Amino acid sequence: MSVALSYLNAAKAVLERIRSTQMDALQQAAQICTDSIAQGGLVHLFGSGHSRMAVEEMFPRYGSFPGWHPIVELSLTYHNQVVGANGQRQAIFIERVEGLGRTILRNFVLEVPDSFMIFSNSGVNEVVVEVALEAKERGLPVIALVSQAHCEASPARHSSGKRLVDLADVVLDNCVPAGDAMVRVEGHPDLIGPGSTIGAALLVNSLKCLVADALTRRAMPPIVLTSSYHIGSEAAQARFDDCFDDYRERVRKTYGAPTGG
Repeated sequence: MSVALSYLNAAKAVLERIRSTQMDALQQAAQICTDSIAQGGLVHLFGSGHSRMAVEEMFPRYGSFPGWHPIVELSLTYHNQVVGANGQRQAIFIERVEGLGRTILRNFVLEVPDSFMIFSNSGVNEVVVEVALEAKERGLPVIALVSQAHCEASPARHSSGKRLVDLADVVLDNCVPAGDAMVRVEGHPDLIGPGSTIGAALLVNSLKCLVADALTRRAMPPIVLTSSYHIGSEAAQARFDDCFDDYRERVRKTYGAPTGG
């Protein structure tokens, strides 16, 4: 069998595991997010390393809507250079430095009714654990999206002795095996083909659909970024403006600016 089919079959298995095990957790996460957004708050999103992709998948994308606040630190996520300045060695080093998560969050006003969603396949690196600790200290509910198999098999690195799953109010499992890669190539000693991005994308888009449904049932339908393919170019441009205006108003308080006026 083609190794490409092996990967597709492994990805299909991730989908099936999510479908069979994660619906209750998705509903719980959707309740938290809906409550935050319905009250004019934000669901803050944070991830380091390749987990940045899940943050960007959440918002802004076609089919997404305001209420999600991406927090992406370039020093932790800018992978294009690989070596040299802004290289991977530095990024891997600093995501294990205690104090960085606290420093990042000093830039934002975080308060109820906001909530926090943190993405990390391993769930043990110092920066993500510290972000979760800081969010909890401010009284915000925390949703973690991890590989539960990998996280539970990994020792805590943060000095608190905590992992992300120990701090979260709700844990979403990307259902990827520990180690992430999923395919064995004959004659090669290492597994190839990571699955965490697929699992995370399935979960965040399912979550978005649940939250949009819940908001609409509350007579608060979100302003959805919509392609011109569906509504025409003029309406799509107007929708973009409305969506980004709504987003700007929501995030003003997060950066310390008064709302209204």
